[in-house]
Amino acid sequence: MRKRHIKTRSFPRVGLVGNPSDGYFGRTIAFTFKNFNSEILLGEDSTRISFVNRESEFDSVEDLCDHIQLHGYYGGIRLLKAAIKRFRDHCRENGIQVDLNKKFKITYSSNIPQQVGLAGSSAIITATFRALMDFYEVEIENQILPNLIREVETNELKIPAGLQDRVVQVYDDLVFMDFDKKRM
Repeated sequence: MRKRHIKTRSFPRVGLVGNPSDGYFGRTIAFTFKNFNSEILLGEDSTRISFVNRESEFDSVEDLCDHIQLHGYYGGIRLLKAAIKRFRDHCRENGIQVDLNKKFKITYSSNIPQQVGLAGSSAIITATFRALMDFYEVEIENQILPNLIREVETNELKIPAGLQDRVVQVYDDLVFMDFDKKRM
């Protein structure tokens, strides 16, 4: 049996009009762009689930300190772990049968500039969900997926998150969104 290797990507989000009114029941127009991306590589493994990343490798003490200054003492691996947990929870909550004993190696990379409002964390989580859906052969509708991704940030990791980022990243297009209280 041949081992599967999956590569997924998600792109940064720009709020063209209305940003940040998504947090105040407003309307927005936003889009993704392809200059940068977050990428997930997920490969079947026979022994364990493992996270392979250069996140803990540094060329010097200065490199380590620069990394801490930019990312703090956290890193992207927590995004992957939280996304995997939420994926599992969603499958259980909805009676979706998946073989959770399947093992894999997962790694991520991202060249999306950080801390400038381009939704880099959401892009990593979105790409992770896409990889898990492919690996476990699970279909999650686009109408549901943005909320699951948001729950990774807000519920699992306690990161404040607006509404529009994941919608745009899931649809990967120019999107008009109306967050009117009556619709929510």
